[in-house]
Amino acid sequence: QVQLVESGGGVVQAGGSLRLSCVASGNHFPFSVMGWYRQAPGNQRELVATLTIDTTATYADSVKGRFNISRNKARNAVYLQMNSLKAEDTAVYYCNGRNRFGETWGQGTQVTVSS
Repeated sequence: QVQLVESGGGVVQAGGSLRLSCVASGNHFPFSVMGWYRQAPGNQRELVATLTIDTTATYADSVKGRFNISRNKARNAVYLQMNSLKAEDTAVYYCNGRNRFGETWGQGTQVTVSS
C-alpha cells in the first residue's frame, strides 16, 4: 500500500523560506500528478501547486512567483520551495499523488509563519 510522507514544515518569520518534501513509499503505479494542498483553520483545503509527470506546473495565484514545485521521479518525491512567506501561508500542507487508480494523501505538515 502506498504512503506519502511529508517533512520540512515548521515555524518561520514572515519573509523567510521553507522547503517541504514528500516521498512515496510502498508498491504503487506511478503518479501522473503530484502536488501540494493546504488547509488553514476554518477554511477548505485548497490547491497550492501541482506538477504532472511531463513537468507541467500549476500554481495558485496567491503563491505564484514565491513558491516552486519540483519532482524527483526516480525517488517518487515532490518538493515545494516556499519563499517570501506570509502570515496567510500558515496552514497544514498536504502532499497528494494521483494515478489511474485514484489518489493518495499524506498526513500533513504544519507551516506557521509569524508576522
